[in-house]
Amino acid sequence: MNLPGFTGGALDRADRVRHEPELLAAAVADPRARLLVLNGLDPELDEYDRLRWTNLAEATGELLFLGFEHGLPRFVSALPEGVRPPATRSPALFGMLERFTCEDAALYAAARSLVDWHARHGFCAVCGTPADIFRAGWGRKCPHCHAEHFPRVDPVVIMLAELGERVLLGRQPSWPKGRYSALAGFLEVGESIEGAVMREIEEEAGVRVRGVRYIASQPWPFPSSLMMACIGVADDERIEIDVHELEDARWFTRDQVCRALAGDADAGFIAPPRYAIAHTLLTAWAEGL
Repeated sequence: MNLPGFTGGALDRADRVRHEPELLAAAVADPRARLLVLNGLDPELDEYDRLRWTNLAEATGELLFLGFEHGLPRFVSALPEGVRPPATRSPALFGMLERFTCEDAALYAAARSLVDWHARHGFCAVCGTPADIFRAGWGRKCPHCHAEHFPRVDPVVIMLAELGERVLLGRQPSWPKGRYSALAGFLEVGESIEGAVMREIEEEAGVRVRGVRYIASQPWPFPSSLMMACIGVADDERIEIDVHELEDARWFTRDQVCRALAGDADAGFIAPPRYAIAHTLLTAWAEGL
């Protein structure tokens, strides 16, 4: 099974530095410290398709400490005050994701989600007062009511329903023509992973599943989800799609999945890109996991 996208990085998050100002000051003063270059929330790549870094003096907002990568202090800049994060992902970003190394993808995922969170959570959720950045950028604290707020992660289930040698995939109208992928949806309050998998598949495709098993997870920094990949066993092959969620859903054979993952144009569908955990999930199912 291939490593899920945005995982496998070498970042030491160095939690102790977040709590001790003198350690943070030492990291900032380290001449090897570098700032991740972002254009809004998009990365800039060098001639080797690696993330581009610059001096801390180039920061346009408050410094956020990412951690140490191979012993080197890494930072990213919060967006300048009043600048809003873009509402959608840029088309250029997807081409970059295909070229990322595992280390760069994982580090970028953390940086993007952190910058985006600060841009969206400048005010205390308890009393509405502008909140101050603290813990080296990994939280905000209200100067009025003293409430502390931390970067959130939104749990999402992404799943396959299997029926013998076939698997259920769906597509959304915004996707490239011919692409089919795993179904997905956010967990709701008071819900388990298994419960969310069963609910989402039935809601979106009208298929009831049981025997849910967990496969892998992936951070998804658009803006800050944790994708939890699972497989469930379908009761039968009947499909009744929710047209508000899907354009189409259908069953594909194991042979079709293997051919699609290999890039065969005659497979019957286009597989999700390698950086998406849906690709990892389909690979796991194709290998019998």
